[in-house]
Amino acid sequence: MLTLIAFVVALGILIAIHEYGHYRVAVACGVKVLRFSVGFGKPLLRWQRKGSPTEFVLCALPLGGYVRMLDEREGPVDAAERHLAFNTQPLRSRAAIVAAGPVANLLLAAVLYAVVNWSGVEEPKPILASPVAGSLAQQAGIVSGDWVASSAVGDAEPMEMGSFGDLRWRLTQAALSGDDMTLWVGKGEGAPTREVLLPLSQLDVREVDAKLFERMGITAPWSAPVVGGVVEGGAAAEAGLLAGDKVRAVDGVPVADGQQLRSLIGSAVNPDGQPVNQEWQLERAGQVVTLQVSPASELVDGVPVGRIGAYIGAAPEFMVVRYGPVDGLVQGVVRTWEVSWLTLKMMGRMLIGEASVKNLSGPLTIADYAGKSASLGLTSYLLFLALISVSLGVLNLLPLPVLDGGHLMYYLWEGVTGRSVSDVWMERLQRGGVVVLMALMSVALFNDVARLAG
Repeated sequence: MLTLIAFVVALGILIAIHEYGHYRVAVACGVKVLRFSVGFGKPLLRWQRKGSPTEFVLCALPLGGYVRMLDEREGPVDAAERHLAFNTQPLRSRAAIVAAGPVANLLLAAVLYAVVNWSGVEEPKPILASPVAGSLAQQAGIVSGDWVASSAVGDAEPMEMGSFGDLRWRLTQAALSGDDMTLWVGKGEGAPTREVLLPLSQLDVREVDAKLFERMGITAPWSAPVVGGVVEGGAAAEAGLLAGDKVRAVDGVPVADGQQLRSLIGSAVNPDGQPVNQEWQLERAGQVVTLQVSPASELVDGVPVGRIGAYIGAAPEFMVVRYGPVDGLVQGVVRTWEVSWLTLKMMGRMLIGEASVKNLSGPLTIADYAGKSASLGLTSYLLFLALISVSLGVLNLLPLPVLDGGHLMYYLWEGVTGRSVSDVWMERLQRGGVVVLMALMSVALFNDVARLAG
């Protein structure tokens, strides 16, 4: 139920803001707006302010919306009101009205990011866990407990690192751009640092997923190698492990953090899927205890992986990231621009075959993320809304005839040639745009089903 409510509320807010952008600029340009609708289908609620020509409607299917304006192309217009019709407006006014919807979504995203920046958010500190074996981070010399003080992409000036989430975001941007990243890391906040180069340009980035960060080698913040909740009947319970046990070594190998311990457990199976017995040395209530642990074998993507039926790793160290009024707003605008540019870049890479279409997500994935973010609290939900608002704004600016960007493409043609697109070509382009949009929606829905089924 929470997922459904969070999804409907998210769609309602994003659609209402988008359509309000069209509506507000249309009114400012002197266009008569006949109806402002959020949703399609049977009207659930309708109202009209006294003296206003606009009817506001809330409909049953919150999967879109529209602003209906007076327009000679859609029906007869009284001569006395012709100057109020959309189609009689100068080119700059029509373009502004069409662009206002996507721009409103981008402005909403900037405000939401700013609100989160002002209120503050708890983020893991930029302390690195043991890098994945054979990864770029391990080859570069990163070790468990390294604190990332700052980073730089290519030849740019170093930027101070805010949190672990900030680090992952910068890594994602650099990897998609094919740029190397330099990290300055030390053994604590304010400690002397050393320079580490991550050659991210070596990565062939087709999907932004967990496997990408595994290849980089930076998958999680540092956490103590402590056993958490133990599942009854699992390998951990059978071996006698208890919640709170701190693991010091596995088969004589010192354990530095939770990430390394998870890796040792996962590798404790033979290629044929048979578990390998391990000797664990751990600290319990100030005493050193040695136990024999035999992880169970579980297939993950067709590969046998060790599992012990217990949560591994203590909670990472957190910090509160908060900005002042001006800095918070500036950072909100910057993050909106960065996400917009990254979205366009991914779409471009998919178009030329350099990125997988598996990156496309549809309504099922959005609904799933809406429910999960809402369950984590208001801050997570606001960040989710901001991300989807950016995606909606960017998507609508694409030059597809059925989208706002398609209409802007028509107006660009009109501005360059001095004449509007003919009705025949308009119809052809609209049909082509519908086909392309339906194809994209089909791929996104297939990806949704595949993700949820997996």
